[in-house]
Amino acid sequence: MKIYSVFVEPKTPGNIGFLARTMKNFGFKKLVLINPCELENSSYYQASHARDVVQDAKIYDSLENFIEDKQITTIIGTTGTAGGSYNIPRIPITPDELPKNMHVDGNIAILFGREGDGLSNEELELCDILVTIPTNEEYPIMNISHAAAIIFYEIYKNQKDYPVDNMEIASFEDKKIITKLCNEIISKLDYPEHKRKKVEIITKRIIGRAFIAGRESKLLRGTLKRVNVRIKTQEE
Repeated sequence: MKIYSVFVEPKTPGNIGFLARTMKNFGFKKLVLINPCELENSSYYQASHARDVVQDAKIYDSLENFIEDKQITTIIGTTGTAGGSYNIPRIPITPDELPKNMHVDGNIAILFGREGDGLSNEELELCDILVTIPTNEEYPIMNISHAAAIIFYEIYKNQKDYPVDNMEIASFEDKKIITKLCNEIISKLDYPEHKRKKVEIITKRIIGRAFIAGRESKLLRGTLKRVNVRIKTQEE
């Protein structure tokens, strides 16, 4: 399992260093920067003994390009705002619940949003899992490196429970195809548009969290394609 720590559009060079330092504290070395500010001396100074993490950071101009390039299978988003049960796109889990949702042998991306603004709604909708840290309502938003430390700690202390086999699992693109096929079926239901949209989001989340083997993915895609063909035939 490869875990990438992804900082989306960081604005402050020093925060890149702080995140790198926190990563190395817990054994994480794969730092990805999406459309970042210029790296400056403060990035390396604040990293301290984790300067190598900053030096080896991979830079992409968009989140989508990174996901495609690294064949990400699970996307974990961090958010400081917990959604309610009716706010489907933003229903998060807490950090202690995260490890049991990561028992997959694949490429995992943990997204950290912009300082002050966090992740956009579009970016949150890309995520298979959302994580939020319970904090004081009067001042709920944490510094990125502090939030990262809590999340990394929960992952690190449970790492012995992760799988060590090399079973082929469905890629991010495989899951996108499965989701698309499901959405084609959902679109045929006599649902109001807003309800159909919620069902599509829930379906994407379920597929994203699921541990789908490569062989299972092929079988599922074939079955869904047949269902869609049958529906179209009956409509004609």
